[in-house]
Amino acid sequence: MNNQTKNQLSEQLRRRLLYRFIFSFLLYTGIGGFLFLLVYWYYHTRLWYGYETFYLLISTLERFHEVFLILYLLIGALFFGYRYLSRSCRYLDELLTASDQLSENQETPITLSDDLREAALHMNEVRLNMIESQKAASEAEQRKNDLVVYLAHDLKTPLTSVIGYLTLLHDEREISPELQEKYLGVALEKAERLEDLINEFFDITRFNLTHLTLDLSRINLTRMVEQTLYEFAPMFAEKNLDYSLQAPPDLNFLCDPDKLQRVFDNLLRNAVNYSFPDTVIEIRLAVDMGILNITVENEGSTIPPEKLDRIFEQFFRLDSSRSSGSGGAGLGLAIAKEIVELHGGHIFAESHDNRVIFRVDLPYLSGNR
Repeated sequence: MNNQTKNQLSEQLRRRLLYRFIFSFLLYTGIGGFLFLLVYWYYHTRLWYGYETFYLLISTLERFHEVFLILYLLIGALFFGYRYLSRSCRYLDELLTASDQLSENQETPITLSDDLREAALHMNEVRLNMIESQKAASEAEQRKNDLVVYLAHDLKTPLTSVIGYLTLLHDEREISPELQEKYLGVALEKAERLEDLINEFFDITRFNLTHLTLDLSRINLTRMVEQTLYEFAPMFAEKNLDYSLQAPPDLNFLCDPDKLQRVFDNLLRNAVNYSFPDTVIEIRLAVDMGILNITVENEGSTIPPEKLDRIFEQFFRLDSSRSSGSGGAGLGLAIAKEIVELHGGHIFAESHDNRVIFRVDLPYLSGNR
């Protein structure tokens, strides 16, 4: 609920109380006037001797009618003013009690009087948002804690291997050159895996402690994508993957090159990790109706809808198993989403028929040409 809506609800409540005060006061005045006319009629239709109590009272009222009128109106104004001021204070007490209830007992719906029905709806909406936010924060914190535990465990495995093979090389001086080469290769592979895991720790820290900002410049986007694909050649070769690129020859684009390259890197890395061997990863760049469309499509296991909905969440991994050396921290797609949105765009994912498709839409204005 925005400030304008809140102001409207507040104004409606003020008007309601004001109208009720005016109506009650007019009704009070009308009843008093009617009773006065009735008494006045009765007073002038009878013959009085001058000593009757009623006659003395009415004659006194007639002589000082201005004073009695003012007193009557003043008493009514004070009575109804106090009454509706007290009602306003009760409304305030209700709201204060309800605001305490938001933090003390979030599971119980807030109920207010009929006049505060709109306020109750708003506060229940806030309550639900708080519950969802706290639940999401708790789940994210739990995933992060689990991830740190998993990474700490994973750090130990390659480190143990590196130490073991280096110890063999140090202690066994008569090892053949071939075996030395094998041990060094295994130690290097495990050390590289150890470096990847440490980089994941840095990614977690940077993503949570800093806010990404853009450093814009105009680049040849086609050349950047081609360079990124060239750098991925060893990863493609490991799974015997190939790629196809459909893009204009020279597509100029105003962006933050380093961060947008990270988006491509994360999308391609995800495609490689979850592609079937001996398949083709398709990359397409096109401009349509002022929108730059970037598509990365690979052939892999269909992602279930419940996982597809969470694929851009922090620390969410499609494969929860830690046995694979390709598993990341679950930050790549979350960071890609933030970078794309900083550029004013959107990123989407879909999966069906053993195809996984990521699409990025970015505004392509005249200044990009």
